[in-house]
Amino acid sequence: RSLPKGDLLFLLDSSGSVSYYEFSRVKEFMWDLVHPFTFGPKDVQTSIIHISTTPTMEFPFDRYLSSGTLQQAIRDTQQLMGDTNTGKALSYAKEKLFSDEAGARPDVPKVLVWVTDGFSTDDISEPMQLLKDMGVTVFIVSTGRGNYLELSAAASQPPEKHLHFVDVDDLPIITKELRDAILANRLHAVDITSSSFRLTWPKLLSQETGYYTLEYAPIDDLARKRTKQVSGAHTSLLLSNLAPETTYEVALIPESNVHYFPPQTTRVTTLAEEISPAQVLISESAPHSFHVSWAPTLDSVISYQILYGPLPGNSVKLLEVDGKSNSTVVENLAPNTTYLVTVTAVYKSGKEKSLSAKACTQEGDQRTQPSNWGGMREGEGCSF
Repeated sequence: RSLPKGDLLFLLDSSGSVSYYEFSRVKEFMWDLVHPFTFGPKDVQTSIIHISTTPTMEFPFDRYLSSGTLQQAIRDTQQLMGDTNTGKALSYAKEKLFSDEAGARPDVPKVLVWVTDGFSTDDISEPMQLLKDMGVTVFIVSTGRGNYLELSAAASQPPEKHLHFVDVDDLPIITKELRDAILANRLHAVDITSSSFRLTWPKLLSQETGYYTLEYAPIDDLARKRTKQVSGAHTSLLLSNLAPETTYEVALIPESNVHYFPPQTTRVTTLAEEISPAQVLISESAPHSFHVSWAPTLDSVISYQILYGPLPGNSVKLLEVDGKSNSTVVENLAPNTTYLVTVTAVYKSGKEKSLSAKACTQEGDQRTQPSNWGGMREGEGCSF
């Protein structure tokens, strides 16, 4: 699973306040974080900017497009020492993240991972806000004390997903969680069923700065496009009434009155439709009753109807049970008799699905046979 596309920038504290040991551990962490990604002009591109007296770009986004060359480039990165001018480095990062000559691409998600010992000599709040206003998602990993309030305001919201405080030796503990959060930093689907899925996306807008348009259609029938609009405060939407086993093309278009944000697209395939009842079982047979059960139970079923009558014959009775039930007992039956039992699921959509099974009552005292069954001939016993 890799980011389909994205420019990932590491903002690396390269100043004199970081020990050689810490710097080497952070380099290992950077490589661990990105090594599962696929690199290339259509996939992930990555770059490093040093925080020092003057910010410096280690290599442009489009230089290392294979795992091997990138791993070596991270290993070869040398600490610059100097001051911790993070605000300066953030302003520089904003230029580079959107610059052709730095190898950045105009229409892909932008992610900044700032690894800091929590200390900065200049103001970070204004340049960081500008980056976020341009749609950059900011993750912060603090290996020092750091001012929690300052850093949680600097990270993208909500901070519990975007800000990590961790000892430099414990960086491997957060690697997977951070990688998953970076992967989730784009339009993607969760909770996929046969008829619905939930779309989630990074927070690009607010209630005040615009709204989102969502377009979706089956990939083999794009003319059947449907459109929804949601406020800029939303970061997820449930799409329902979809066809089973169908691939949908989905586009999220942020309509911002502040900045242009490129549309994000994804493809989602719904699951095969589950059908109920897929099986009907008869058990606990007695002279005058038996137990009927069925599976699976589905949220889309309102009720089950159980129709039963002796074979041969045309006299039937009906039992109705709730859609959450998966069994019932049928009573007042004739002994030593074959019954046809049909379980019908009534779906919310109005459609019905039936499945039948034969049931046989045990031999018993003939005098207790109920008289209300038509169609039984004398001596007609169980046929199996």
